[in-house]
Amino acid sequence: MDFEYTVTTSKDFASALANVQEEIVKAGMRVLHVHDVQATLAEKGIGRDPYKIVEFCNAKYASEFLRADPKIGLCMPCKINVYIHEGKVLITGMRPIVLPQFFPHVDLGNKPEEVDTIVRSIIDKAKLPPSHLADGHQDNKKCCEICTPNRPPFSIEL
Repeated sequence: MDFEYTVTTSKDFASALANVQEEIVKAGMRVLHVHDVQATLAEKGIGRDPYKIVEFCNAKYASEFLRADPKIGLCMPCKINVYIHEGKVLITGMRPIVLPQFFPHVDLGNKPEEVDTIVRSIIDKAKLPPSHLADGHQDNKKCCEICTPNRPPFSIEL
């Protein structure tokens, strides 16, 4: 099981970042802070490509995780990173389904899977081109090459 979920988007950095924040709100979460890693490193004289960390949370899920074990706060809040690497804009997030590996003694029920689904949905929706959904495509479905870039090409055998 991968601890992270990463996609490449055709959007520019600023659009990808804005869309991540919009999708977080649409998912019923709250953006808590956006860390500008590039600016922070520049203050120390270190240059790098744009890199921002978006911290977000949902009070209901946060309360349930902290009630299960206060140490889960070490993995909170959720984060989605938007950055440029080798000329490409990437969106990545830690997958909450790894929480049971870090806290095997805690019964988290299906909450890690629920939040994982939300995080992956935020990332998937944020990567899509603006016209994608308007063109009749359905987000988070295997509808086309944009939605599922790693699937084999469609073919029909006669």
